[in-house]
Amino acid sequence: MCEAAAEFGRRRFLLAATAVTVAGALSVADPASAGRVPTRAREVRHAGRPRAGRRVGPFEVTPLLDASGPFFLDRQSAFPEATPGDWELARAVDPDAFGPGQTWQLDFRCYAIRGPRDRLTLVDTGVGPADSPAAAWAPVPGRLPAELGLAGIDPADVDTVVLTHLHEDHFGWSVMPDGTPVFPNARYVVQRREVAALGAGQTARTYVVDPLRATGQLDEADGAVRLATVGRGAGGSVGVVPTPGHTRGHQSVIVDGGGRQLIVTGDVLVHAVQLVDPAVGYRFEADPVAARRSREWVLAEARARGAVLATAHLTRPWIGVD
Repeated sequence: MCEAAAEFGRRRFLLAATAVTVAGALSVADPASAGRVPTRAREVRHAGRPRAGRRVGPFEVTPLLDASGPFFLDRQSAFPEATPGDWELARAVDPDAFGPGQTWQLDFRCYAIRGPRDRLTLVDTGVGPADSPAAAWAPVPGRLPAELGLAGIDPADVDTVVLTHLHEDHFGWSVMPDGTPVFPNARYVVQRREVAALGAGQTARTYVVDPLRATGQLDEADGAVRLATVGRGAGGSVGVVPTPGHTRGHQSVIVDGGGRQLIVTGDVLVHAVQLVDPAVGYRFEADPVAARRSREWVLAEARARGAVLATAHLTRPWIGVD
């Protein structure tokens, strides 16, 4: 969820040993210029199995739960600006995130996006295997490989992997510890600004960026980019849009079905308290001001377009915004 959190966790934490329209987006103002938009969130329930997908025009979006468990900080420490009223509203949106006392339960979720012509995009790759970089603080090993199998997805068939940002709980299954790409035929899309912000010895660079660059699979995007289109006009598209703040090069994914839209948020928001009050910051944001602006922009975009949010860390994958 955040590199600072990982370092903090190495000192303090053993995570519960028993216990995880692109066209429209490209045309709107930069998230950093958006004003605050108060919002009211609601859970969007979907009948069927826990991994049941949502149809967005020609695309099918499927949540893949890699891991779940309690965070190592209590929720008030993680979100120090949240008020009792904020927590009450957040509990109504995502009740399963509230454990005993001040404990905070969260999921670590990835998403598969199936499109026409056998196009298959994976958004984020979870906490990874038992010896991944997230092992110091997250509930490893993750179960993404098994989730992919249950969803009928062969890793060799994935043609695009989008990494919303380079924190270890989002790139864990990108490569194996020896550097071998888990998705051998995919390009891995990450914002150039995200890569540029990494120091020479940072884990994200040595564990995932350098191996993917060596195999020619690293695709550094500059800003908003369409990754896939279907037809013309209202046919539909999948793309990325910068949503900086949690990290300097954070990006979100917009699935535009030509009338219906879904936004895979990444860590623009990490708890429902940031849905009910987007001004509430998270302790480990690289740039809290930019993070707030990105949250406000995503929520305003979702409201304006009737989009559903696909969340990484809430215990509900689908959230609508009123």
